[in-house]
Amino acid sequence: MVNTAETTSAAAAPHTAAGSPTSDGRKARLALVGTGGRSEMYIRAVFGKHADTAELVAFSDVNPGRVEFYQGLIQELGAPGPIASFDPADLTAFIQANHIDRVVVTTPDYTHADYIVEALRAGADVVVEKPLTIDAEGCRRITKAVQETGRNVVVTFNYRYSPRNSALKEIIQSGVIGKVTSIDFSWVLDTVHGADYFRRWHREKKNSGGLLIHKASHHFDLVNWWIDDVPERVFASGGLKFYGDKNAAERGLGPRPERGTPDAGAPAGDKDPFALDLREDERLKALFLDNEHYDGYRRDQDVFTGGITIEDNLALVVEYQGGPRLSYSLNAHSPWEGYRVAVNGTEGRAELEVVERAAVLHSTDKKTVVDPSATPVEEEDAVRRNGERLVVQRHWEAAYEVPIVNGEGGHGGGDELLLSDLFNGPGEDPLGRPSGYLDGLRSVSVGIAGNQSLETSLPIRVEDLDLRVDLRRGK
Repeated sequence: MVNTAETTSAAAAPHTAAGSPTSDGRKARLALVGTGGRSEMYIRAVFGKHADTAELVAFSDVNPGRVEFYQGLIQELGAPGPIASFDPADLTAFIQANHIDRVVVTTPDYTHADYIVEALRAGADVVVEKPLTIDAEGCRRITKAVQETGRNVVVTFNYRYSPRNSALKEIIQSGVIGKVTSIDFSWVLDTVHGADYFRRWHREKKNSGGLLIHKASHHFDLVNWWIDDVPERVFASGGLKFYGDKNAAERGLGPRPERGTPDAGAPAGDKDPFALDLREDERLKALFLDNEHYDGYRRDQDVFTGGITIEDNLALVVEYQGGPRLSYSLNAHSPWEGYRVAVNGTEGRAELEVVERAAVLHSTDKKTVVDPSATPVEEEDAVRRNGERLVVQRHWEAAYEVPIVNGEGGHGGGDELLLSDLFNGPGEDPLGRPSGYLDGLRSVSVGIAGNQSLETSLPIRVEDLDLRVDLRRGK
């Protein structure tokens, strides 16, 4: 435990770019830890559009097969040859011996605090995928390392950069709906994307903190950012109501295989909509199925087996220091995917509705996209339509629609904007989209308090988490 005598208010470290040239004019030297699915965005950026500001010096992963997969990718991207690799256990030595400026962390959530703290203390800044970490102790360790080293941590909240979410921020910030009094926020994950969290390492809360942290930290960050406020007290309710062996037995699903990929040489058989056959996706097969023999990790566990310790239905009430209240819900087995958020103010109301996949329609002629927010899909049914709509209505006036202009790429072009800020340095941004470690703390604090509330059936005050830092704005 950290000595409470060291508890002080920490100012947010300035946001610095992951790849902008250093003070002496050279490219920033990067090391990447974790070569799973999330690392590809950074690798493509360094060997593509942002090659003039950053150099990827090395990869690192506990699984050498995945390192080799990305060695192949960088050759395809035009690299003159393979780059270095190192054992994650040697992170400190590698940073110091190779003058690494920044470490990019794309490992499983439960490892984030270890790698962040080690990289900071070894002399590097850090860029980390959300969530910052999964528990209060991890938050304390990161806070202590930031305070003692003065180095910088950037948490990549790409949802802030999505044009629809930026448009809602603009409306709230403009004051057109007045002072915010409450927020209603409902997020639904469908039976492709939602199910995927129950077949991977995320299915155990000790690995991911559950969906309140792994997934909803995105959503809580959006609310914190939209209303420019800080969470104060959290009450949560939820449970595992759809996935898992007990729920399957109650619905009479019968015996099921432990994984979606049949034994080598076996035919595919009848298509199970909840099964992930890794042989059907060239990338997943190369990253995970072909490399199981190194670490035994199974990417395709059945969602109706035992051992799942996270929730698939969640509801929260979050009270904010400035007075607003958030009513939030998450469902991970919906027939469609998207979200609805309504922001109530003293002068009116803003409503954003997003349909990312109107229906899960399985067919044999195309691959089903797992995450429709990152990879847009066009499946529609006769009633629901993919798309987004932002409507504003002031008191005593008719409603009007606010246009949303999307760019190219994932999250409506938001990923490209995020990468530009990361690798070129953020310029003047009236929306305040670049995020630092305090934003990461504010977002996970809701999930951490929510998990404690689930355990105790009591409301939890964020200050009682003892994160060793003042989360209030401007502190």
